[in-house]
Amino acid sequence: MSACRPDPRALAAQALASVVAGQSLRAAFAALSTKLHEARDRALLSSLLHEGARWWLRFDTALGSLLERPLRERESDIHALLVLGLVQLEIMGLSDYAAVAATVEATRALRKPAFAGLVNAVLRRWLRERETRRVELDRDAVTRTAHPRWLIERFDADWPEQAEAILTVNNAPASLWLRVNRRRVMRADFAAQLAEQGVVCRVPDDAPDALLLDASRDVTTLPGYAQGLFSVQDGAAQQAARLLDLHDGQHVLDACAAPGGKTGHILELADCALTALDSDPARVLRVGDNLARLGFSARVLCADCASPADWSDGAPFERILLDAPCTASGVVKRHPDIKWLRRESDLAQLAATQGRMLDALWQQLAPGGKLLYATCSVFPQENAQTIDSFLARCSGARRLPLAGLEGGQLLPDARHDGFFYALLEKQ
Repeated sequence: MSACRPDPRALAAQALASVVAGQSLRAAFAALSTKLHEARDRALLSSLLHEGARWWLRFDTALGSLLERPLRERESDIHALLVLGLVQLEIMGLSDYAAVAATVEATRALRKPAFAGLVNAVLRRWLRERETRRVELDRDAVTRTAHPRWLIERFDADWPEQAEAILTVNNAPASLWLRVNRRRVMRADFAAQLAEQGVVCRVPDDAPDALLLDASRDVTTLPGYAQGLFSVQDGAAQQAARLLDLHDGQHVLDACAAPGGKTGHILELADCALTALDSDPARVLRVGDNLARLGFSARVLCADCASPADWSDGAPFERILLDAPCTASGVVKRHPDIKWLRRESDLAQLAATQGRMLDALWQQLAPGGKLLYATCSVFPQENAQTIDSFLARCSGARRLPLAGLEGGQLLPDARHDGFFYALLEKQ
């Protein structure tokens, strides 16, 4: 790697070290990807960072016995680089020679060439002992599945028959779904535009606005991105706006809107008066940016939806979408840093927050109106139990059936993320 061309592996090591220390993967990638000018280098950085985060618990443990002594804390980037070297050998399928040579070279890009010999020795030791070490790592569910123990146990307790499948799916790359902006282009016409560019996609029957791409890619390079012809949104998430039963002229609230994916979909489906809220100032800006790219406008406010006195003008809403904050346990394959960012103790706190939001927003719903509660979680404590508790204390609420969504829960699978939906009507 020449001096004028940054090394994606070195940047990935720095980013991965930051993620393990608590930074979100999205933020770590955004901070360093701008240093790469070629699309293939940014794609490699993304792949390395996601796979490194996804498999950290397996290969971090492996390094514990491969290294004669732990690397000092100030060498966290070299430690992360070693994990990425193992990921390239075991997960990404690079040739042994190429993976080792490129990882060793990255020590120089990190300006730590003194560690080149150590990196080379550790990776070559793994290659000599890999079969034995794979067996050792597979003995413990944590290192076999690369999930924290509390998450494994929670999946097993809540979904005993599906737990192993969930763990397996979480370690697979997420599918790339697009949502076509029907206000600007027909889905079939846009699929044809992609085909002309050599982009292979499928047309799912269960998501009327969706295209499912056969391979991940930088979507900003696809035709029509800048013109707002499409957005990136998982197939499970695309159900939200449709389940709201939208009609032109309605007064609609998107209560936890950032980054604006569902906000845009609402405006693609209906000509309505939309208010979008989010309590994070930086994420509120993203809502505005995404709406502008799609060609829409809305009343976008930085506010806590659980405190209506700060933002409500007193006018009731016919439709409310509450995409509530949650553990995000249904989107681990898309956001593998969830394994570090969440703790089991978060569940009770989040469930309490969800309940407060429901109580506050229910007062903003017009009689006969509908509120759609959504999470990207698979834990009943945040989903069915939260809804059951709300219904028990609110006599004027009725839960409506959702066609094709018995119980409202979608578990993550090879195609889509995990999501929960409950549609409530005000009597």
